[in-house]
This record gives sequence, C-alpha cells and structure tokens, in this order.
Amino acid sequence: METIVSNITERVIDIYRQFDASHDYDHVLRVMKNAEDIARTIPEANLLIIRLAVLLHDIDDPKYRENGNVTPMELLRSTSTSDELVKRVLETIRSVSFNGGNEEEIVSIEGAIVRDADRLDAIGAIGIARAFAFGGARGRKLYDADEIARTKMSEDEYRSRKTASVTHFYEKLLLLKDLMVTEEGKRLAEERHAFMLVFLEQLQLETGFTTIRK
Repeated sequence: METIVSNITERVIDIYRQFDASHDYDHVLRVMKNAEDIARTIPEANLLIIRLAVLLHDIDDPKYRENGNVTPMELLRSTSTSDELVKRVLETIRSVSFNGGNEEEIVSIEGAIVRDADRLDAIGAIGIARAFAFGGARGRKLYDADEIARTKMSEDEYRSRKTASVTHFYEKLLLLKDLMVTEEGKRLAEERHAFMLVFLEQLQLETGFTTIRK
C-alpha cells in the first residue's frame, strides 16, 4: 500500500504546485488529515482507496483542466494497480464534487469519507481563506451587493458565472454543513459553519454590506 501511495504522491505534487493556493498540495494534505480522522471512526473503511482518492481528487478538476493534463485513471494505471482498485478509487473521486448541488450518488463509505473530508476544507477559517484565494486568483470581487445567490443551477451555470467571493458562501459554503454524510463529518462541520456565520456578521458590520439575497 505504501509503495502505491508514495508513487502517486511523487507524481501529483508538481501538478498541484501549478494550481492557485485554494487547490494546492497543502489543500490535499489537509483533506488527507480530515479523511484519516473520519476513517478512524469507521473501521471498515479502506484506507488505500481513501488515500489514493484524496491525492487524485483535484488533478483533473475542470477549473484547472488544460489539454494534456494527466487523469486519475492514467496515473493509477501507471502504477500497475488492479482493475478493481482503479474502479473503486475513481468511484470515490466522482463522489466528491459539489457541481452546483448536482452531486454524484455516493456508492461507498470511502466516497462518503472523502466527500466530507474535502468539504470540511471548504468551510471554517480555512474555507474562508480558500474562497478569497480562489476569487483573487480569478479576479473576482470580494462582495457584490447587487448579486442574488442562486438556489438552483446546472453544473455549467455553477461553473460559468463569475460571482463575487461572498456570494459563493451562500451558493455553496453555507450549505455544506447539512450535506455532510458521516457522523464525524457532521460533528466537525458544526464549529466551522458557526465560524463562517460570525465572519459574515463581522463583514457586514465593517462594510455595511447586507446579507445577500436568495
């Protein structure tokens, strides 16, 4: 197990170094810690599948996809991994993305763990930092009083509209607490969610920006 994980780790570090700070290798390390913390509460979880899925979950993200990008399947195949392991890792990765609320069905406990682990890194203090890091990298406004948060959207609509960073809280980040699947994920999300609410209240006090409409 360690050999496969080490080989994949060596291959993905340089890929993530090309991404902005919201989805860099530090993000992967934080998601890995979250996933391992959750997995400790679920003895039947397969740690190899979890670790490989975490390492590979963002390398082919549509936000960063370019011609010639290596895919998770290609990296897994390059390690002479069994067909069954490849299948289960790819299923787990597909469970992760939010896609504007158009989520893939979770088909395994590993998928639930990695989804929750990734979403924990999207909320709380680190989630706030990542939201503004991504917005800054894409030239987005901090907040926009004229924007209305969308409650229903297709995946294409979710990805194509360049909303202000604070709008993203209302379209995704504040929704994640109630979308957690594992009991440990739900527990860990509570405090992080509460911190985001405090942050938004303080932001409103400092800027006069009122809570975004839905």
